[in-house]
Amino acid sequence: MAALLLGLALAAGAAGAVGAPTGPPSELLAAISMSAPSAEPVPVPEADAKALAYYRSGNVLWWVGQAFGIAFPLLLLATGFSARMRDAAVRVAKPWLGTVAVYAVFYRALDWIAARPLGFYGGYLRPHAYGLSSQTFAKWLRDSALDLGVTTLVGAVVAVGLYAWIRKAPRRWWLGATACLVPFLFLVLLIQPLWIAPLYNDFGPMQDPALEAQILGLAERAGIEGSRVFEVAKSVDTHTVNAYVTGFLASKRIVLWDTLLARLAEPEVLFVLGHEMGHYVLGHVLQSIVLYSLLAGLGLFAIQRVAPRLIARWCGRMGFVRFDDIASLPLLLLLLQLGSFVIMPAALAFSRHLEHEADRFGLELTQDGHAAATAFVKLQQSNLSNPRPGSLFVWWRGSHPSLGDRIDFASAYRPWEQGALLRYGERFGAPE
Repeated sequence: MAALLLGLALAAGAAGAVGAPTGPPSELLAAISMSAPSAEPVPVPEADAKALAYYRSGNVLWWVGQAFGIAFPLLLLATGFSARMRDAAVRVAKPWLGTVAVYAVFYRALDWIAARPLGFYGGYLRPHAYGLSSQTFAKWLRDSALDLGVTTLVGAVVAVGLYAWIRKAPRRWWLGATACLVPFLFLVLLIQPLWIAPLYNDFGPMQDPALEAQILGLAERAGIEGSRVFEVAKSVDTHTVNAYVTGFLASKRIVLWDTLLARLAEPEVLFVLGHEMGHYVLGHVLQSIVLYSLLAGLGLFAIQRVAPRLIARWCGRMGFVRFDDIASLPLLLLLLQLGSFVIMPAALAFSRHLEHEADRFGLELTQDGHAAATAFVKLQQSNLSNPRPGSLFVWWRGSHPSLGDRIDFASAYRPWEQGALLRYGERFGAPE
């Protein structure tokens, strides 16, 4: 539950991650450096054998992760181990709230341990095998421990709040939990840039003052005033690139990874940031939080209808008879996992729409479709991305339009050259 909610907040706060390049092949860099005039479309490169292998292994890894998310809580329920963990939590902290918090710590620790083989392969071995990571094993262990600490703390808070609602309003708890979800996600969005992200990497000022001035000028033109620009040292972990606009109020900031600055030319960097600024200016963070909170509310309502019947049928095996018993947490998480799988295609379709509009905003803001297209080409080649993934990938994993579609759109979308109206022109002073 903690990982689910924290992941939602962090994804909303840093929408539009650009990719994970390792450094384009020399032939690609040469082709881009001698690029055709900007009026000509940029071709979409075919995925090579290594990229296709990475794509296929990623699909297998994703399905294994989905299966683990179902099998782990199901095993705790079927064996009655969840009830035994509750009994242990009672012995540690007899007051009800203390029992809930201790159980949440037990559950998160056990889940983390059980998931380590999958996490080690997906987060360390596989990126290194394909040349996508620079992270040492010691750094991976450190970051994994930080993940455990952060998600355990969040999980304990969420579990206490959620089960307090279940106990207080057994029939309407889902309404109270949904109402608390939006401010909770905004709180995470506020504190993540200030306190969470710096736990993992060093954030500092831009090393290139001239580029920083261009970025701030672009932000001011986009309607983002009072922002600070940070350069984060991600090269110790990865060859991937990213940039994002995150936070709000005192935590509002523009963040660039040092790997992005090393891989992309200045016009490409400015487009990427124009895309990220589009998420911020167009209110995509708020839209995502509201939509996903509503979907979560529908899921919690469905759980309220289904969970008591499952408990009545299987209470003897599971070891608890009431839904407000913290031993029911694996059941709640299992039903959330199944529900999220069902609604995932709709949620991802909405995400792809937001990403497409952010691309449009970035294009209209920079009016450099060629730089946008070549940036996407660099990302495709160095990320080992499949530019034309299959339908199953798009439906259940595609949070962004395919890179092939993005390259084609960046090459074709040039309304400013024909004097046509810009969809978002009013946002940055261009004629509508």
